[in-house]
Amino acid sequence: MIPIHPQACPGRPDQLRWITPAGALPGAGEVVVAPAPLDALLRDGTLAQVRVEPAAVLTTLAVGRGWPVEGARVRSAVHAALDDPDGWQIMNAATGDEALRSAAEALLNGSAGDFARSHGGRIELVDACDGVVTVRLLGTCHGCPASAFTLRSRLEEQLRRRYPGLRAVVEAGAAPR
Repeated sequence: MIPIHPQACPGRPDQLRWITPAGALPGAGEVVVAPAPLDALLRDGTLAQVRVEPAAVLTTLAVGRGWPVEGARVRSAVHAALDDPDGWQIMNAATGDEALRSAAEALLNGSAGDFARSHGGRIELVDACDGVVTVRLLGTCHGCPASAFTLRSRLEEQLRRRYPGLRAVVEAGAAPR
């Protein structure tokens, strides 16, 4: 059985992100058909949507459903589905660069960006290409001695968990490390 663990989605009580090992599923995008019993939860209206991310399965409950009642069923269904990697049909699977950009934007709009903003700074996504994310440090982050630590511990480590193919996070205009 492939190990998974749930992660809350801030501001979205109807969603849970089930963190999976890197490479557990190919591609990323909205799930059209999932292996049973996950597909059964989509068909019976328990789940409104299932999306595959680079290292997670994002599940969205249908209106009127709650995690205290449905959580165990969804967890069991995700476990079972992960044991059948050929049973997934993913629509509009993002290319590697699109998936990397999406994962980086989510972190910069979420936890990594929140951390920088809490100190009067901002991290702007410049590019995501071939496994390399380029960012620009603005506000108090620009020139801050702790900015390298912030990029590594707050952005790169979290991004690597969501996108295992990440090669590097670099600052625009900085010398490559």
